[in-house]
Amino acid sequence: MRDAAESRPRETPSPAAPSAVASLRRRFAEIRHRWWFALLVDVVLAGAAFVDVAVAVGWWSPFETTLAVVAVAGVLLRRRLPWVAFAMVLPGLVVDAMTIATPIVLYALSVRTRRVWPMVVAGAVTFLCFLLPDWQMPPLDYLAPSLLYALMYAATPIALGALVRTRHELSDRLADLSAAREAERRRDEQDVLRGERARISREMHDVVSHQVSLIAVQAGALQVASADPTAQQGARVIRSLAVRTLDELRQMVGVLRAEGVVTPSEAPQPTIEDLPRLVEESGMDATLRTHLPDDLAPAVQRAVYRTVQEGLTNARKHAPGARVDVSAVATTTTIDVVVCNSSGTMDALTLPSSGTGLRGLRERAELLGGHLEASPADGGFRLSVSVPRRSADA
Repeated sequence: MRDAAESRPRETPSPAAPSAVASLRRRFAEIRHRWWFALLVDVVLAGAAFVDVAVAVGWWSPFETTLAVVAVAGVLLRRRLPWVAFAMVLPGLVVDAMTIATPIVLYALSVRTRRVWPMVVAGAVTFLCFLLPDWQMPPLDYLAPSLLYALMYAATPIALGALVRTRHELSDRLADLSAAREAERRRDEQDVLRGERARISREMHDVVSHQVSLIAVQAGALQVASADPTAQQGARVIRSLAVRTLDELRQMVGVLRAEGVVTPSEAPQPTIEDLPRLVEESGMDATLRTHLPDDLAPAVQRAVYRTVQEGLTNARKHAPGARVDVSAVATTTTIDVVVCNSSGTMDALTLPSSGTGLRGLRERAELLGGHLEASPADGGFRLSVSVPRRSADA
C-alpha cells in the first residue's frame, strides 16, 4: 500500500485557485469601500464597546455612566476625528476600566498617523492609563504581569495599525509603479511607432519617388517623340497618373513624418555596388566617378547611394536634359559625394515636391557626423555630402 501511494503522481495545485483568491480579495476591497460596510463596522465596534460598559453600568455613578457614553461616542468618531476620539476614550479607561473602546480608537489612530513621535506619546499615555486604574499602583505581587499586560494592551493596536497602514501604502506604491510602467511601455511603443513611421517615410521618398518620377520622365519623352496619337494619349495618361501618384506620395510622407523621429533603418538597403546601375537607369546624360574602399560601413554606403539617388532625381525633375556629374571619392578621413548638374535644356517638369528629400539626406549625414551642402552652381545645382570614413569593422 505504501509503495502504491508513493508511486502516485503528486497533485499539483489548480491554477484557478490563485485567481479565485485574487478575485475574493478584489471583491472584499470593493465591499470595504462601500459606505454601508463602513457603517456596519462602526455599529459592530460601538456595540462591542457598549457591551463592555453595559455589564457594569448598574453600580456606576452618573459621572461614570457619562464617561462610558462618551467613550462609545469616541468609537464612532475615530474615522473623522481620531485624536478627539482618543481623548474621549481615555477617561473611561482610567476611571471605569473600559478596555474595548481604547484599543479600537488607538488602532484607528495608528492607521491614520504616519509620524512616529505622536504615536509613541499616545502609546505611553495608554500604557499608563491601563497600568494605573483609578490612579492607583497595582500590588507589587502583580507588578510584572501588569507591566506586561499594559505594554501589550498599548503596543498591539499600534503595531496592527502601522502594519495595515504600511500595507495600504505599499499597495498604493505598487499601483503607482504599475501605472508608471504601463505609461513607460506606451511611450516605448509610441517611440517605436514614430521611428518606424520616419523610416517608412524616408524609404518611400527615396525609393518610390525615384521610380515614379522616372516613369513620368519616360512618359513625357514618349509623348514628345511618338507620332502615334494612341501612343501619345497613353503616354499622357501615364504621366498624369505618375504626377498624381507623386502628389499622393508627398501627402503621405508628410503625414508619416508629422510625428516621426529619425532612426537608422535596419532593412536591407542598396550599397555602393549599385551606383553604376542607378546612374545607368536614370535616363540622363550622367557620368559616374568613384574611388571608394570596399570595407565601408553599411550606414555610410546607404548614405552615399541615397545622396546620388536624390541628386539624380532632383536633376531630372528640375533640369531635364542637363548633364550630371557624379563623384564619390574617399579621403583619409571622409567620404565625399558630389552630384552636380548643368542647366536643363528643356522646361522643368511640373512634378509635386515635398521638400523632404534634402531634409532626409541632411538627417542621414548628421547621424553619421557629417554635413550636407546644396546650392546653385554655374546655372545648375550642386549637392555635396561629406561623412566621416568608417569601415565595416569599426
